[in-house]
Formats: sequence, C-alpha cells, structure tokens
Amino acid sequence: MPERILNAATKMSELTTAKVNEIQNVTKAAKILALNALIEASRAGEAGRGFAVVANEVNSISQQVTSIANELQNLFATEARDLRATAQMVRGARLSDLALYVIELIDRNLYERSCDVRWWATDSAVVDGCADPENDKATNWASKRLGVILDSYTVYLDLWVADCNGRVIANGRPDRYRVKGLDVSNEPWFRQAMATRDGTEYSVADIERNQHLGGRSTATYATAVRAEGEADGEIIGAMGIFFDWETQADSVVNSISFAEEEAPRTRVMIVDRNYNVIAASDGMSSRGERFALQVSENDKDSYLLEDGSIVGFALTPGYETYEGLGWRGVIVQKPRNDLRTARRHVALTKPVERTRELEAVES
Repeated sequence: MPERILNAATKMSELTTAKVNEIQNVTKAAKILALNALIEASRAGEAGRGFAVVANEVNSISQQVTSIANELQNLFATEARDLRATAQMVRGARLSDLALYVIELIDRNLYERSCDVRWWATDSAVVDGCADPENDKATNWASKRLGVILDSYTVYLDLWVADCNGRVIANGRPDRYRVKGLDVSNEPWFRQAMATRDGTEYSVADIERNQHLGGRSTATYATAVRAEGEADGEIIGAMGIFFDWETQADSVVNSISFAEEEAPRTRVMIVDRNYNVIAASDGMSSRGERFALQVSENDKDSYLLEDGSIVGFALTPGYETYEGLGWRGVIVQKPRNDLRTARRHVALTKPVERTRELEAVES
C-alpha cells in the first residue's frame, strides 16, 4: 500500500506538470497573438485603437491563466509531497515493526540459550566430572552425556566443560572437535563463568569466530558448575555452550516473507551495540561491515536516505530474564526502480521558460 501511494503521488506530480506545461504553451501562444495584434493596431493608428484594447485584454487574461496554472502546480506539488511523506511514514513504521520482530525473535532464541547453560551445568554427569576431573570414567561419561544433549539440540556446535583451572575435561563432539585438555583459562567466557555469584547467573560473549570450532561464528553462553548442582554450591568448574550463530541467525533474518517485488530490494540485518553487522539476509555479514545507523532517542524508528531508501530499526527489548546485548534489528528497503526514475524526472522538470516575445509583451 505505501508503494501504491508513492506511485500515485509521483504520477500526480508528472500529470500536473505535463498539464500545466500545456496550459503555459497555450497562454504563450495567446500572448504572441496579442503581441501581433498590438503591432497591427499600432500600424492602423487611430482606427486600430479598439483592437489594441482587445489585445491588451487578451494579454491580461493570458497572464491570469498563467498565474492560476502556476498556483495549481504549486498546490499539487505540495499535496504530492504530503502524500509521499505519509507513504514513507507508513512504510517506515512497517519496516521498524518488522525490525522489532527480528530482534525479538533473536532475543527469545538467545533467552533459551541462557536457560540451557544454567540447566545443563546442574546435570549429574557434568557435576561429577568437575568434582573428579582426573577420573577418566567420570569425564568420559560427561562427554557422552553432552553428546546425547547435542543430538536433541542441533542449534549448538559443541558443549564444553572445564575444571577450575580452565582445562577442558569434556565436550559433546570429541570426534569432530578435539578440545579435551585445551586451556581456556584466559577465555572471557570461562573467567566470567567463574565470577558468577550463584547458579542463576550466566555470561554471554559477543559474536566471534572460534578457531577450535572450525572458525565458525558462535554466541557463547557460560556459567559455573557448582558442587552437588546446587545454586549456591561451591564452584568446581565451568560450562560453555557454543550456539551456531551463522546458521541460526541466517534463518532469523530470512524469516520475513516480503512480496516478490520488494524482496530483491530489501536487506534485513542484525547489528551489535557497535553497529557491526553480525547477520544479514544477503549473506554478507562475514565481511566485517559496520552499518552507519542514524539512531534517535526512540528505541524503534525509521528514516529516509538520500537515494530514497527507507531504514527501519528497533533496539533489543530483551525477553524474560534475558536483557539483551544492545543489538538492533535493521531493515533497509530501496525504492522501486520506476519510482526512482519518476523522482529524477520530476526533479529535472522545470517550468516552461518565457520567450523573448512574451517578455516584450509583459514589458
């Protein structure tokens, strides 16, 4: 509907300009005739005086018609601008609503990840492995248990358990990722997990590529493993879960069904708090792009770019106990090609220039 309004406004501007130009051409011809009549009247002398009066009256009427035509053109131009502004506002509101939908979908998805890590850190096999990290039987059982979990939760690349010293003692996919024995003591997720105050807390890291997981981009959630699996138990290790960001985020940014006509000119993105593009519907999020988002005081808003594109965005609202990471959903939609052409046509259209003959008549 907004596109139809924009199209109608542009066509109205074109039609108004064309018709006003026709009127101006007619009045120009009338003024030239009036000029010729004045010339002939001057040659006729006293006998042509009455004819000169008529010629002057025709010229005066032509000028009034020109003035009315110009007023009409300005009026329609104003109305067309108002229609465009209304259509752009509607389109912007729609895009910002869709951007909110995207970021809410991510929030709900990541909320579940925060629940998963806190839940699985209390699994008896995980707790037993951390309680006796030198016991191969205990750590192998923990790995098998993590593997069973991964069979049901395909959104993860791997699940790791580390002892208090930051040494990985178990992971869910040991055949694919040989990380047992890896020192993660300096990894942010491990340090943050060890700093949690109780079993209700967790940490989450920014999206980053993990060289130990095939260079894949992950969202890492972590929490401490506590004695007996109790929320206030002594910390005996840490658990990190690695969300398959690329695959899952791609499904989210491509989850919106746009009309066949608008899909090719619409880009859906998720940007982090520093406006780095971490997911994009065109699959270009891996190129390290930073989107120059023009944020406002509103959490959800839209604005117009110079080329006629509309940008709609929405700040993460969080979900349940997940507060979000300051990310935003962003949608950029370019104008239709015919609207671009029409805008250029209207911008380049100028009122008909007065000829020297008309200037002579007016003088």
